[in-house]
Amino acid sequence: MERLGLVGLPNSGKSSLFNALTGGHVPVAPHAFSTTDTTVGVAPLPDPRLDALAELSHSKKIVHAGVEVVDIAGLVAGSATGEGMGNRFLAGIREVDAVLLVLRSFADDEVPGESDPIGALETLELELVMADAASLENQADKRRKQARLKADKNLGAEADAIDAAMAKLQAGVPLYRAGLPAAQRALLAGSFLLTDKPVLAVVNLGEDQVEHADAIVAPVAESLGGAGQVLGVCVQLEAEAAQLPGPERDELLEGLGLGQGVLPRLARAAFELLGLRTFLTTGDKESRAWIFRAGAKAPECAGVIHSDLQRGFIRAEVIHWDELVEIGGWPKAKSAGRLRVEGKDYEVLDGDVLEIRFNV
Repeated sequence: MERLGLVGLPNSGKSSLFNALTGGHVPVAPHAFSTTDTTVGVAPLPDPRLDALAELSHSKKIVHAGVEVVDIAGLVAGSATGEGMGNRFLAGIREVDAVLLVLRSFADDEVPGESDPIGALETLELELVMADAASLENQADKRRKQARLKADKNLGAEADAIDAAMAKLQAGVPLYRAGLPAAQRALLAGSFLLTDKPVLAVVNLGEDQVEHADAIVAPVAESLGGAGQVLGVCVQLEAEAAQLPGPERDELLEGLGLGQGVLPRLARAAFELLGLRTFLTTGDKESRAWIFRAGAKAPECAGVIHSDLQRGFIRAEVIHWDELVEIGGWPKAKSAGRLRVEGKDYEVLDGDVLEIRFNV
């Protein structure tokens, strides 16, 4: 399962957001480093499409997709040189596939901490940039020496990519918004750089800031320069609501004018940031969302269900979920000739409903 790492300054609301997303119970306290170890949980992906199919098929069981979320020890200025939980913090980020920056925007005398999201973003980015620059130092020279000894053009190209990355990092620019060509970024993959990961930002709003969310979020989005989506979330309210049973949660959110809350949208944004999609299966026993990487073809998606299905893949019967709901179910779609028969070269789309034919 792909991993999304929550990264923020102390008392940014990182652990509260983790609890809200995963239903976890990480301790939350108004002092720095209440989180000292990485904690892992799974954020289920709300999916009305799956719910509609389950109702249509009278499924006894519904299985949602999810994304693994990691609550990483808080960063402080100087983390790149070992301050605070620096080394543990950096190790935690290297192990995730994408980063969610948690930026607090509210002041609270009882909860010390940075309350300027732009200032928090600058601190986080500076520490990540410094860590990456230190990691790349001397790597380019080593690659060039190896390229000369082995007459390997690929090593020379990697050295050029490292030089280009170092120039950006030394200018204080994280690689996720440095504008490096995709080919160069691909050559940097083996360096496991912190700022070369996809980024999503959450601005943690106070209750009195929710109605002004757009105005508060806009400067952060501008600072990121389109490098990642930015969402305004009142983490405290969302965390409190997440602990309630479904009807009570919905009633609380509606009463606060928050609709279904931001968490479903945040979970979906994180899922897409990781390059993940879902195809669906449905029947009277179970309706399930299966995770696949965007661009995967039918046999690979069949293998997500079971390796035998990929090994013995013959064809897939396919229909998009909304068309299936409109028709009224799989038997009706089959009798009406609305199921498409796709072979090994079919690129599965998000929201496709599949039935795999195989022979082992």
